[in-house]
Amino acid sequence: MSRISQADWELFRNLARREIRGRYKGSFLGLLWTLIIPLVLMATYTVVFSVLWQVADLPNYWLYLLVGIGFWAFFGGGFIVGSTSLVSNQNLITKVNFPRVMLPIAALSSQAITMVVMISIIVPASILVGSGSVAALLLLPVVFVPTAMLVVGLALAMSVLNVYFRDVEHIVGALLIPWFFITPIIYSLDALPQLKEHEWARTLLQYGNIATPFVMSLQDILYYGRAPGLGQWAYMIGVGSAVLVGGYLLFDRLQRDLAVEL
Repeated sequence: MSRISQADWELFRNLARREIRGRYKGSFLGLLWTLIIPLVLMATYTVVFSVLWQVADLPNYWLYLLVGIGFWAFFGGGFIVGSTSLVSNQNLITKVNFPRVMLPIAALSSQAITMVVMISIIVPASILVGSGSVAALLLLPVVFVPTAMLVVGLALAMSVLNVYFRDVEHIVGALLIPWFFITPIIYSLDALPQLKEHEWARTLLQYGNIATPFVMSLQDILYYGRAPGLGQWAYMIGVGSAVLVGGYLLFDRLQRDLAVEL
């Protein structure tokens, strides 16, 4: 990995600012949309799954939903903006010499802002209505580290693959829909009676889906007020590190011909 100069850092800051400003350019409410959309989803799912169908039997279900939606805004949103980050900056890549890895990471800045805004609402709500220990909140920054590693690694991989195979961004958009519903965001794995008789199915849903341990760890801290289990910590650190390293290596290998492919 080449040394990043002061000029490169300045370029990265400008790219991040452009990403954040561009997302809400011309919008009257601007940054407030980072809250409005998740809150609308939370209200909708609360009515549908705890009132109309009554499939969610969790106290303060709205808080449980908000935690999962906050995670998904960063995770799923990172997938989407990451996959298009290189293609949408074609002119910059073909005309300016700079570390290309900056583009997908800068593209994630708007998703990171959304996550921070969401957490700033969720943490006070967790303190007010949470059922566990407030001390568990001290673990929140620790969980963010492997979560960020996971999202950055996936963004790097998707961004460079999308240059060579333009169907990637459409595949990602299609996969995120069912992926959301097999991730325990609108339900808890403990609340599914079928899984009690089929432990293998629970294990598959919990560890076969790379998003599950991350969102469950956030739910443990912000909803249940407890520390995630050792298995979840090991999974997050191992998978987060592996995805980040794998994503970077793939990006580094394929970035050499970006200007030609674009």
